Amino acid sequence: MARTFTRIGKQIAIAVKAGGPDAENNPHLRAVIANAKRENMPKDNVERAIKNAMGKDQKDYKEMVYEGYGPFGIAVLVETATDNTTRTVANVRSIFNKLGGTLGTSGSLDFMFSHKSVFTIAKKEGMSVEDLILELIEFGVDEDVDEDGDEITLYGEFQSFNLIQTYLEENGYEIKSSEFTRIPTDEKELTPEQRATIEKMIDRFEDDEDVQNVYTNMKPELEEE
Repeated sequence: MARTFTRIGKQIAIAVKAGGPDAENNPHLRAVIANAKRENMPKDNVERAIKNAMGKDQKDYKEMVYEGYGPFGIAVLVETATDNTTRTVANVRSIFNKLGGTLGTSGSLDFMFSHKSVFTIAKKEGMSVEDLILELIEFGVDEDVDEDGDEITLYGEFQSFNLIQTYLEENGYEIKSSEFTRIPTDEKELTPEQRATIEKMIDRFEDDEDVQNVYTNMKPELEEE
């Protein structure tokens, strides 16, 4: 939980620096605050993070993506938010090397993933999911959606994040969370033993305080029915 709050705190700092501390006029900050609420981050923590982000002593975080290969030819993308890129790249390289992987050059693996906007919204009474998708297709939203109980998850083009967010807000949809994700265009099947090795690498990356997200093209394990 503490790591999640630290990650969100950095996202708040980046959003405030880019668009100011007023959530009403800063769509990015509104999105981060909604995610904080979903993660049960206390309101006081959110307000403190916004206040700290305006201080002259606030660290200047830079968002960096590192790409490389893990064992068994698995592609790995590591998203970071850091105030010291020298430290972060050294840590990322060390984890790759120690666990049988190799850090690659920037852009070398990006083509293997689709960068997407993801919105989870609350269902409206009597709403038509099909009609909503038809309205949003012009904004680059995919036709396929995930429905889970009273929530719907929409996937759209990375560049369309603000357009999709604005449409949902202006049409009265409650946005439960919004974020970016990277979806592999081709997945690799691994044995349980190989999977355990990759998961160990992912855990090591996620233990680093500069790391925001880790993506791989490892095929997900099938859930037992």
